[in-house]
Amino acid sequence: MADKKSNKRIKSLSIHRPFIYGTTARPFDPLRNPKPPGIPDDHTHSWEVFVKGVDDTDITYWLRRVQFKLHESIPNHVRIVDAVPGKPFSLKETGWGEFEITIRLYYVSESNEKPQTLYHHLRLHPYGRTEEEKEEMKNGPDGGVVKSWNYDEQIFNEPYESFYEILTSGAMPASSMKGGKGGGKQKGEKEVKMERSEGGVLARSAMIPLTNRGPEYPFSRETEQCEIEKLKKALVKVEEMTRRTKEEMEKKEKRLKELKAEGAKA
Repeated sequence: MADKKSNKRIKSLSIHRPFIYGTTARPFDPLRNPKPPGIPDDHTHSWEVFVKGVDDTDITYWLRRVQFKLHESIPNHVRIVDAVPGKPFSLKETGWGEFEITIRLYYVSESNEKPQTLYHHLRLHPYGRTEEEKEEMKNGPDGGVVKSWNYDEQIFNEPYESFYEILTSGAMPASSMKGGKGGGKQKGEKEVKMERSEGGVLARSAMIPLTNRGPEYPFSRETEQCEIEKLKKALVKVEEMTRRTKEEMEKKEKRLKELKAEGAKA
C-alpha cells in the first residue's frame, strides 16, 4: 500500500483510461468451430469473457486482477484472473444458455482504490436493433460469431502522486521526452512534435485509435464519427415526424373547433 503520509493525492485532477469488456461467442460447427472431446452434448457454443485495453494495449499497469462470477450451475463459477503484462484478462468456457456475468476490477496497490463491479450479459445468439442486424450477425463472414463488447473509461479522481506517475509514465512517445526531466531542448536539437503514429494508441495513454482497423478493433474515432452521423440523421427524421404530427394535431383541433361552432349554431 502507498504511504499516505508522504504520498498525497493530487487535488482537482482526474485521469481516465479506456478499456473494453464483454463476451465473444461461437456456435459449435464441424468445420469452423468443432466441439472438443469431453464437452457435454447439450453445449451449443464456446465463449470467452474478457477485460482488455483498446487496440489490445496493456492495462495491467493500473489493473492487477479481475474476478469473473459466472452462473452458479458452472463448476468453479467464481474465477480469478491475475495480471500478465501485455495480455488481456480473459477466460473461456462452453455452454448453452445466456446469463449475467459479474465482473469485479481490482486495481494495483499504488492506487489505494477500492474494487469496482461491472455487469455484463453473455449473449450466445445474434441480436440487434432490427431483424436485418440480427441476420447480418448470423450470416456474417465470421461464421455467426456473436460479439457483445462494451467500451468504458475508468476514471481515477485525485490519484495519489505515486499512482499518477504510474498512470502517465510512457503516455507519450519516447522521442518526445528528449531533453531530460526538465523537458528543455538541448542546443542544436530539433523540437520533437508529440503525436501518435497513424491510427495507433500510445502506451499508458487515454487514446483510442484514429481509424477502424477491422472487426477485431471496432472502437475508434472513425467509428465514433459514424455513430454521431447516424444520430444526426435519426434526429432529422425525428424532427420531421414531430413536425408532421404537430401539423396533423393542428388540423384536427381546427376541425374540432369548426364542428363545435356548427353544433352551437344548430
